[in-house]
Amino acid sequence: MMDMQQQPAALPAEPLAESLIATMTALLDIVERETALVRNGKVVEAMALQEDKTALSQRYMQAVERLKGTEAALASTAPDLLTALRRHHETFRALLQANLTVLATAHAVSEGIVRGVNGEMQRKHVPQTYTASGQHAGASTRQLSPLAVSRTL
Repeated sequence: MMDMQQQPAALPAEPLAESLIATMTALLDIVERETALVRNGKVVEAMALQEDKTALSQRYMQAVERLKGTEAALASTAPDLLTALRRHHETFRALLQANLTVLATAHAVSEGIVRGVNGEMQRKHVPQTYTASGQHAGASTRQLSPLAVSRTL
């Protein structure tokens, strides 16, 4: 069993909360820029933000983990900071939801475009034949050719 001297000292709640707010603010800035870029069709520029976004997301998760369990201390020592943290977190969640919606929409649109191009290519390369009963014959798997897409933009 560990005695009290061997346990790591708990950091004060106020600096942890302030650090979390700063991290959320920086992450929100990147998320807002990414959302705007994707909405304007500038996907390459939005992808350039990925490394910073990942690093800030990791910092955010670490800050949340460090702050867990200090809510009571924060409520007693700095209730205004706790209120500001909660308010900031709600704004953070709302903007993340908007970002996820934009990214999901962009993904669905791009997937639809790729599927449409693939369907058109397959239609042009498959012979137009009919079965003995007069029905349009579908393409066999041997007649289909794969569509290669370069993910490098």
